[in-house]
Amino acid sequence: PPLAWVSDVASVLQNGFKPVFADIDPRTMAMHPAQILAKINGKTRAVFLTHVQGFDGLTDDLLEELQRRKIPLIEDVCESHGATHNGKKLGSFSWISNFSFYYAHHMSTIEGGMVCTDDAEVYQQVRMLRSHGMVREATDPAVRTAHQSANPELNPDFIFAFAAYNTRNTEIGAIIGRSQLKRLDRIVKRRTRNLLRFLKQIDPDKYRTDFKLEGSSNYAFNLVLKYPDDELIQRLMQKMRECEVEFRRGSSGGGNQIRQPYLKGIVPDGHHREFPETEHVHFYGFYIGNFPDLRDGEVDELCAILNQV
Repeated sequence: PPLAWVSDVASVLQNGFKPVFADIDPRTMAMHPAQILAKINGKTRAVFLTHVQGFDGLTDDLLEELQRRKIPLIEDVCESHGATHNGKKLGSFSWISNFSFYYAHHMSTIEGGMVCTDDAEVYQQVRMLRSHGMVREATDPAVRTAHQSANPELNPDFIFAFAAYNTRNTEIGAIIGRSQLKRLDRIVKRRTRNLLRFLKQIDPDKYRTDFKLEGSSNYAFNLVLKYPDDELIQRLMQKMRECEVEFRRGSSGGGNQIRQPYLKGIVPDGHHREFPETEHVHFYGFYIGNFPDLRDGEVDELCAILNQV
C-alpha cells in the first residue's frame, strides 16, 4: 500500500521481495480492490493490505478472487483494532495479520505489537523470530528436535535458526496490554461515536465525509479536502496551529510512501504520479487525534474551528 506506515513497505524489502503498489479507494483509504486485482501477475506472492485508520479495506469480491487464485492475504490491522467486515473481525481473514500496540493506537503496551496466524509453521517461526531466531522459543517439540538433530555440535539451548532481532515485549507491557483489553470494546464505541459526530458537523462542501463506516473502528478524525486547494490547505494548517490542534499531514505515515527516499532506485522516478488518490491525501489530507474521552463540546469546538477556515 502506498498510503501506510514505512514498516509495511520495509518488511517487504527486508525479506527480499519487490513491492508492487496499488492506488487507494478514497472511501476506505486502503488499496482499491480493482487496483489490486489489476496488478496481480504470475510473480505475485501475496497481497499485503493495510486497513487504514479503522476503515474496513476488504470486499467480498476481493476475498473470493484471492481465494480462487490461491494468493495469500496479509492484513495490517495496526490502526483498526476491533473493526469488522461482515461482522467478522479484521485480521481473521488472512494467512497472517499484524496489530500495533503503539501508545497512540486503540490500545497500548507502550510499544510493540502482535502477529496472528492459523498456520502452525508460521506460528513457530514467528516465535523464534521475535527472540533472536532462537530455536528454544518454539513450542513444538518436533521443531526443536529437528534443529537439535541437525546441529549436534551446538548447545541445544543456543541454536539460532534465523538471523533475527529481539522484539519480545516485557512483562510490564503485557500487564498494561491485558488490562487495556478489558476496556477495548468500550474505547472503540466511544471513538466511533466521536467520529460520527465529527463527520456530521464538518462542512461537506470543503471536506470528504463519504467514508465507508460499516464496521469501522477509528482512532483518528479523518480530514481530507474534497478538492485540491493549495490556498485553503495553508490557511487550514495555520488555523489549527493557532488553536493548538495537533495534526499529521498526509495521514498517519506522512502520505505517499513512494515519495520517500528509502525507495529511490527501487521504484522508477516519478512513480508517485501514478497514484492520484494517494497523492490527494498526501497533499490535502490530515488526521487529528480521536481520544476516547473527548467530550461532545470538544468535538463541536474542533468542527467549528475547521468550518471557519
